[in-house]
Amino acid sequence: MPNNIAMANRIDELFKTKRDRILSVYFTAGFPKLEDTVPVIKALQKSGCDMVEVGMPFSDPLADGPVIQQSSTKALANGMTIKKLLEQLKGFRGQINMPVLLMGYLNPVLQYGIEKFCAEISGIGIDGLIIPDMPLNVYNTQYNSLFEKHNLHNILLITPRTSDARIQEIEKAGSGFIYAVSSSSTTGSAAADKTAQETYFNRLKSLKLRLPVMIGFGISNHQQFQFACSYAQGGIIGTAFIKHIEQNGDLQKSIPLFIQSIRS
Repeated sequence: MPNNIAMANRIDELFKTKRDRILSVYFTAGFPKLEDTVPVIKALQKSGCDMVEVGMPFSDPLADGPVIQQSSTKALANGMTIKKLLEQLKGFRGQINMPVLLMGYLNPVLQYGIEKFCAEISGIGIDGLIIPDMPLNVYNTQYNSLFEKHNLHNILLITPRTSDARIQEIEKAGSGFIYAVSSSSTTGSAAADKTAQETYFNRLKSLKLRLPVMIGFGISNHQQFQFACSYAQGGIIGTAFIKHIEQNGDLQKSIPLFIQSIRS
């Protein structure tokens, strides 16, 4: 039995011990270079990041903006696959304590074999999955028990267009936290109208949700992170971080500077 099944999920532990200003960072596995995956995670933890979402590159990432799409294309060209990623992550828990999730699309996971995939990532020490294109009814009827068996949280997304009733349905089915997409556009696009965002975020607050809320999409600096944290437990940054590590070669020097710029 994988070691992490016997313990509480690290995502739950994080939200029990830290209730606000939680910073989660997304990056694409195998980017900028194939073997950068674990070094990036280590640098993020050392720099004060609270949680990491490792993107599994896919050839047709419809929900991602151009920067993340390009990073996926580069990672695939570098030779990144699910099998390669899991090989890279073996033993990483010897040095990484923070929650780590995998984010990607359903098709590659199904091709790998979803039962095999869940068992292997659980054994390695992954805490949850974000699969934006997995239909809620499919998860509820086919995969809920599989995720529970392997102590994996299924992080579900909502948008400004999601009705209150649907949000409550999503919260009932999901676990860990709710990923609140800040606008209805793809990642990394121009900031949505602030008034509309405030209305949306206040609506979420009024629902008094059981699960913590993390706001993502469009957060790229300290001010935007603070804005997200004023309405939720924290913020998720992806596009801005990927741009940063692509433009600054020395990861061990550039990543702490990036996290510092967001925090202070």
